[in-house]
Amino acid sequence: MNTELILKNVSKHITLNDAERQFFLSMLESRFIKRKELHLKEGEVCKHSTFIVSGALKGFTIDKQGIEHVINFAIKDWWIGDMYSLISQQPGILNIEALADSEVLMLSRENQHLLYEKVPKFERFFRIIVENSLVASQQRLINNLSLTAEERYLEFMKKYSSILEYAPLHTIASYLGITPEFLSKIRGRMARKPA
Repeated sequence: MNTELILKNVSKHITLNDAERQFFLSMLESRFIKRKELHLKEGEVCKHSTFIVSGALKGFTIDKQGIEHVINFAIKDWWIGDMYSLISQQPGILNIEALADSEVLMLSRENQHLLYEKVPKFERFFRIIVENSLVASQQRLINNLSLTAEERYLEFMKKYSSILEYAPLHTIASYLGITPEFLSKIRGRMARKPA
């Protein structure tokens, strides 16, 4: 199990001693997810917070017309899960799928609560993770309401430039709330602009 990256991720917000580090690592489950494999399916109860060691995942819903709507991405050194389902333990609305062969570390809800009990500073860590997620969701909502499609694409490129190696254009277009054809036009216009 490759744990160096997750320990660096945790150390951005809290400091662990050796015993706390070992206890945390003992709570994790390693999993390999093949490209296009579902990690979580709509209707299932989300039982884990998932940390991406390598690869990339996407969270999405499918509407009644069968159209996919990409809600979020998770790349190396990011966390993903269906937050509503994880917290409420109700059937979720998100599908989570690997965009590439991915190695992940999973922390079960039970183990997360055990961590809170045994190493209380993890409450701070996960509070910061949830706050950052809330800020990102709010910013995305504001961007969708106030920016043009081209401006949203530029913002996407700043935040997720590495996702281009994993996600096809139709997936990026879905995230931006535009058609793949319109995204192609935007990219073409940008390529023709003088540097």
